[in-house]
Parts: sequence; C-alpha cells; structure tokens
Amino acid sequence: MEKLLEKSVSKISELVIGAAASSGGTRSKEIKIGGETALPFLYSEGEMPNKPVIAVEVWDVIPEDWPVIAEEFKDIVSDVMKWSKKAEEWGADLICLRLESCHPDNKNNSSAYAAETVKKILKTTKLPLIVIGCGHPEKDQEILPQVAEAAKGEKILIGMATKDNYKTITAAALAAGHSVIAESPLDINLAKQLNILVSDMGLPFERIVMHHTTGGLGYGFEYCYSIMERCRLAGLAGDKIMGTPIINMIAEETWKTKEAKTPADEQPAWGDLHKRAIGWEIACASGYLQAGANILVMEHPEAIKTVKDTINKLSK
Repeated sequence: MEKLLEKSVSKISELVIGAAASSGGTRSKEIKIGGETALPFLYSEGEMPNKPVIAVEVWDVIPEDWPVIAEEFKDIVSDVMKWSKKAEEWGADLICLRLESCHPDNKNNSSAYAAETVKKILKTTKLPLIVIGCGHPEKDQEILPQVAEAAKGEKILIGMATKDNYKTITAAALAAGHSVIAESPLDINLAKQLNILVSDMGLPFERIVMHHTTGGLGYGFEYCYSIMERCRLAGLAGDKIMGTPIINMIAEETWKTKEAKTPADEQPAWGDLHKRAIGWEIACASGYLQAGANILVMEHPEAIKTVKDTINKLSK
C-alpha cells in the first residue's frame, strides 16, 4: 500500500535572533527559527531546517510566584546577572529577560533602568536576547522603546506587542532593527489581525513571532495547542500572515500553578513537589513542541535537559 503523504504548498517564515560580529553585533551566535515545510518532526512530509530552541526566563526581581524556583536557586535569582550566566550553564540557546520590576504594582522602575539593565545583560552574556516587558500595556510603551534603542544592532526579539500597544513597540523595533512578539488572546482571527496590524506598520512578517497566551496543562493547554496547530496548518497551506514562528512562555504558565507550588504534605496524593513541578514543565513543553513551537521559554535545568534531549531525538 502506498504511504499517504501531505505536502505543503508554503513554508513558515525563517527569522534570525541575535547579531554576531559579522552582522555588526556582539552575540556569540545567531539563532535561526522557522523555515518548516511540514508539521513538527514529520521529515517524510517536508523539511524542518531549524530545530526548536530553548530560552531561559530571567527576572529582574525574585519570582515570588515561583516558590520552588525562588527557594532552590535563591543565591541566583536575586541577581539578574548571576541568573543570566547560570542560564548559559543550563544549556540555554537564548536569554529571555522579563522586566517585571517595571510594573506599576511592583517597583515601577523607569525606562532608564530598563535600558541600563539590558545593556548590563548584553555585557554579561553573549547569547542572543529576548526582552519581555512587565505586562502592563501603558508601562511597556514607555520602557520597550528605550530597551530597543539600548540593544540597537543586536537583533533582539522584543515583546509583547498587543492590540493596545503594538504601534509604539513596532515602531521602536523598526527603528532599531529588532523583531517583535505579537501576543493575542487564544483566537486565530485575533492572531491574524494583530499580525496584519504589525506588518502594516512596515515590519515584515519575517520579523514577527506569534504568542498565543500559552495555557498550562489542562483545558488551557488543549485550547492553546489547537489554536497553534491551526495557525501552523494555515501557514503551510499558503497563508503568509499565519506562517510566522511561534513562542511559548512555558515557565510563566507552569511554575505559578498550584501543581508546581503546593507542598506534598498538603497534597500527599500528588507526590514529591520537586519531581512534580519539573514534570509539569517537561510535559507542557513537550506538548507544545508537537503543536509547532519554535521557541520554548523554560526555567528549571532538569526540565531543560530533558526537553533538549527530546528535541534531539525527534530531529532528523
């Protein structure tokens, strides 16, 4: 019997994060994502020229929402520079800096602080950089343009651009030569609309990464998975607007859940907290790999190692 193969008519956009010396930057390497002509790891149906990559999320404050991480790595997470260097040892392909302290409900740090922190990170580590704001749309409009200017020439990935602040963030990325993460709710039409709005400002689709407000395991995971898969299928079917790489904020969604925070003495049936929490991150990341994730933003070194091994085994 002849094997039935599905051949795509298009491919996912290829995007470069980081600029090495040959490209006018100071990064030790350049990370390429995208370029697929088939669903994840289906090498019999197409190509997957660039393996999915892992970024380690680094906060500029202690992540109190992640008690297991905050306790296990207490000597590291209190210093963003130490955390960045340790992320290299953990096998990170990229650093994902979250400027949480700039949130008005946190320390409300200034845009000057944000720019200076990014400059320090760029000196501390030579890995390509992703910079995420504080999640407050108005505040991000203040800090991210300064961040973009501070990292000019390094081709960072900057986010999150939403329907409320995409104009400011896209303009800043255009001026400094960076790429943008377009974040939309879990709706394929809203994701497409935001990609169109960002590209209408002059940023090519080849410099857009989609983020579908990743859900953790459970109902949120299943819903996000299905939206990602539909976007990937649309991109492979010729819809250039939907054919952009995808990022998933795995650490953000898994380490704040009750399953990754509740001690075993409160929930004996759930088993050891340490193993359970790491398993939660591994399971979430492994699932999104199959949905088409190009960048997994993770945290725990044991989870990172396991998922990297999985990527290598699945890759041709």
